[in-house]
Amino acid sequence: MLRCLAARTLSKPVRIWKSAPANDRQRFHLSQRSIMKNLTFALGVLCCATLPTLAADATNTNQRPTPPERSGPPQRASAQYKTDPDSLPQEGVPRGKLEGPFLFRSRIITNTVRKYWVYVPAQYTPDKPACVLVFQDGQRAVKTNGVLRVPQVMENLIAKKQMPVTIGIFITPGARGEEYVEVGGNPNNRSVEYDSLGDAYARFIIEEMLPEVGKICNLTKDPEGRAIGGMSSGAICAFTVAWERPDQFRKVISGIGSFTNIRGGHVYPQLIRDSEKKPIRVFLEDTLNDNRNANNPNRDWHLQNEAMVAALKEKGCDMTYAFAEGTHADDHGGSILPEMLRWLWRDYSK
Repeated sequence: MLRCLAARTLSKPVRIWKSAPANDRQRFHLSQRSIMKNLTFALGVLCCATLPTLAADATNTNQRPTPPERSGPPQRASAQYKTDPDSLPQEGVPRGKLEGPFLFRSRIITNTVRKYWVYVPAQYTPDKPACVLVFQDGQRAVKTNGVLRVPQVMENLIAKKQMPVTIGIFITPGARGEEYVEVGGNPNNRSVEYDSLGDAYARFIIEEMLPEVGKICNLTKDPEGRAIGGMSSGAICAFTVAWERPDQFRKVISGIGSFTNIRGGHVYPQLIRDSEKKPIRVFLEDTLNDNRNANNPNRDWHLQNEAMVAALKEKGCDMTYAFAEGTHADDHGGSILPEMLRWLWRDYSK
């Protein structure tokens, strides 16, 4: 059995193939008589076991049919990854403040209410515009016991001058109606907002959320100083914002991105090839067993992430990627988030 592992090299990710050792491949030699004996015995056992089952099937017409096998390889349990030290509190690092959650009702995405948090690093001073990082699924991103811990990562990297002084804005999807409610961990307007193509969500961020946070923080208007990121549907959402408005956002973090046909996102690889090159910088992270679907490539998460990598590279975009063992989960992305942010801000004045 071959197993594909992805190296974490940022400039040129490499896959390393390992095959099973030769001593694991054993051969069994049986005489012709022995083979016939075993075959006769096996056929007898099979017949005895099958006949009662056939009789039961013939008499039980209300029996529920066996569900079809799921397409693609079985989803294995997520691999285990080490937590980067920069995802944990460190002694001597100045502590920033995470304010919120606050409620917000949008005029652009109507009939919705959502929560958001604002992270203000200790190094921020209102006399100098700060860079911006907008992260989708804010309720996951700010968890101190989660795998992303984005404010904590920002705190450590800013202190080390590995990213500029940056205000973090963490936004949940909208919940339809007057009250904010999460169903299964997500508000019910998430897919509409995140998986849809077009400029509606970009307008919401640019015309509503940035001015709202701008009331309390001095935010840069330089698109090179604005980053946006997310995981899963939050990743395609982040990419869509930068794709639609590179005049406002030019840095993208995409983790286990849903560039699939949920609401048309599978067209992005061809759209990238057919469009003019955009001045955006993208870090794509994914796992090798991310929602595989052999029967429908447009709904195969990892295949679509590979297609995104190929299209962005072909177009000559500023991009890199990291693939690793695992399934559709935040774990791997969280483990390399410090690396992703360092790469994203690598040449920005700090």
